[in-house]
Amino acid sequence: MVKHIVTFKLKGSDEERRDAALRFKAALEALPAQIDVLHSIEVGINENPAETWDVVLTAIVDTLADVDIYAKHPAHVAAAGIIAGCKESRACVDYTV
Repeated sequence: MVKHIVTFKLKGSDEERRDAALRFKAALEALPAQIDVLHSIEVGINENPAETWDVVLTAIVDTLADVDIYAKHPAHVAAAGIIAGCKESRACVDYTV
């Protein structure tokens, strides 16, 4: 099993970042029903304004190849498009458990 953990820093006002994060979270949480290789996804929105990152997600798939399938799936691409215009930074770690 592979954990795919991604964190995002968004641009904009607090309200703009929060709105984008909430829409992004809702879209991501709908993905397990649409992408067969995606076992689960958990999405968190940072509540601590003293911290740097705005959104974190943990997705679970079987293999690294499944991460690629998930990333290229049209539903995931559409979800990623929600924050495309306000994404400042992205960091990712994939590891086998």
